Amino acid sequence: MLSILLGLIVLVFLAYKGYNIIWVAPVAAMIVAVLGGLELFTAYTETYMDGLVGFAKSWFPIFLFGAVFGKMMEITGLASSVAKILAKVIGSKRAILAVVISCAVLTYGGVSLFVVVFAIYPLALELYKEADITRKLIPGAIALGAFTFTMTALPGSPQLNNLIAARYLGTTAMASPILGIIAAVIMLVGGYLYLSWREKKLRAAGEHYTSVDDERKQGDEDLPHWIFGVIPLVAVVITLNVFEWPAIAAIGIGIVLIVVFNIKQWKKFITAINDGASGSVMAIMNTSAAVGFGSVVKAVPGFATLTNVLLGMGGSPLVSEAIAITTLAGATGSSSGGMTIALEALAEKYLEAASAMNISPEAFHRVATVASGGLDSLPHCGAVITLLAVCKLTHKDSYTDIGVVTCVIPIAAVIVIVALGSIGIV
Repeated sequence: MLSILLGLIVLVFLAYKGYNIIWVAPVAAMIVAVLGGLELFTAYTETYMDGLVGFAKSWFPIFLFGAVFGKMMEITGLASSVAKILAKVIGSKRAILAVVISCAVLTYGGVSLFVVVFAIYPLALELYKEADITRKLIPGAIALGAFTFTMTALPGSPQLNNLIAARYLGTTAMASPILGIIAAVIMLVGGYLYLSWREKKLRAAGEHYTSVDDERKQGDEDLPHWIFGVIPLVAVVITLNVFEWPAIAAIGIGIVLIVVFNIKQWKKFITAINDGASGSVMAIMNTSAAVGFGSVVKAVPGFATLTNVLLGMGGSPLVSEAIAITTLAGATGSSSGGMTIALEALAEKYLEAASAMNISPEAFHRVATVASGGLDSLPHCGAVITLLAVCKLTHKDSYTDIGVVTCVIPIAAVIVIVALGSIGIV
């Protein structure tokens, strides 16, 4: 147990300092291995690498297709086009809500959250400028729309968290719709009310919109019609959930539709595919490195004790699942990484508990996805660092807002759905 704890401490500390998890994870894993009684080189070359390679083998096609889909939406202007029409409908007077909903539509349609950040930021600048809202609230709004309810809670989402939970627990992306919608409402309404309160507080303190050096207005003249952006998003969700196609087939249909609707931009396609492919390799290596760490943790004798502690907490096993996944997501700075580590090790135990206690596996699915978005957005999270860099702001400027909408409120949502799932609501 001590070896696992020390390994986690090293992982969290080095990740928080900004070091790359691709080398941080094996270093932390070797600490666990040595103190846990495993042979060092075998632990690295076999146990750790088996976990890393196994995850990459299983999930690389989805990472690749998802990244290419997102880059195609971005480079053709479809993502911006959809975002602009939503902003126009909602109006600049509700600039924060317009940004949140724009992010939510894109992420629920399967666009990578990193792509969403880049696509929505210029639009957010326009809306906040018109509404005279401080730029400090842009990261919070983007994080709420892209990093929370569409990523973890809404049933049918093609985002990775939902797909990982489905594979480990034998469920589908539509698992536990009632719990998912309840969690999504808590996160959306709670987050929006918080950001609205913050807007009023900062305005009263004299905070207003301030320009940035490279600011420029996004024109409509070069953007394709928004309907051509909506169709691929809807197609991905429908083929995944209604026709129950494999995820890569559903995302592949979205890519084909983008190509068909934007054939005049064919010169951009190779660039989008190249960029998406490159991005997918880095993304899956980051997550696979975290999974390799989990494989070593699972191999040390102390893991059996840890498992017994988690499963012997008393009450509903949904509680131990939520705690394990939330903790590991926070440790790795990755919602998908933390959830994969936990489910790789404990999914069979949770399914046994589900059968013994007459709790639906779907409830475990939705608790797992929502819990993965509880502490994943701590300050060392790569998505948070990227978001702040794109917005040209610092942790001091905006992290409090990000932390509330992506950590505090989602944890409240987890508590609610754990309670409801434990009494049979799915």
